[in-house]
Amino acid sequence: IKVWAEEGGDWYCAATLGNNILVPQSMPASEVAIPTGPVHASTVWSLGLTPGGVRLFSGSEDGSIAIWKMYTATERRRLFPRADNRSSTDGLWNCVGKLPDAHSSYAPLSIDCAPSRAGHGRIVSGGGDNCINIYREETTAVSGGGSSSDAPKFSIEAMAVDAHDGDVNYVKWHPRDGTCLVSCGDDGAVKLWKYQRG
Repeated sequence: IKVWAEEGGDWYCAATLGNNILVPQSMPASEVAIPTGPVHASTVWSLGLTPGGVRLFSGSEDGSIAIWKMYTATERRRLFPRADNRSSTDGLWNCVGKLPDAHSSYAPLSIDCAPSRAGHGRIVSGGGDNCINIYREETTAVSGGGSSSDAPKFSIEAMAVDAHDGDVNYVKWHPRDGTCLVSCGDDGAVKLWKYQRG
């Protein structure tokens, strides 16, 4: 995964994501399971960026969705002192969580993050299992702790099984209405969906 940035009209590769080598210094290893080493074991097919740009979701042929967080330069210096070989203004992308079997071992082919004005922060994915999944971040203590920005926990809130007759190739939230989303699949159909929060 390559992250690109623009400066003065020129584009440059600001980061290459693939291996996780850093765990925040302030986190005891026993409290959080941040993946180390290769984050995905196969081709990355999809990316979804949150409206604020601080989280990135990547979907891979290995069936997983990885959750990446952008740490600011100040956070990087405080939490990842071993990463000081970077310039003083560089932030750091790090994988902070994973949904290992997001689409029953099939590739998540599309991921989209709800727009800010939706007010619910849900993530939607479509995959090679013909399904559409909607995920919500846990906000209360659930079996051993709630979610935090450094150790997010997501669960499936809704699922459309056999949403298409074949792979779900693309899913997208409506840009202003967080109750609507659209999908398209191998069956050649484009479908509009109504989402109701549980």
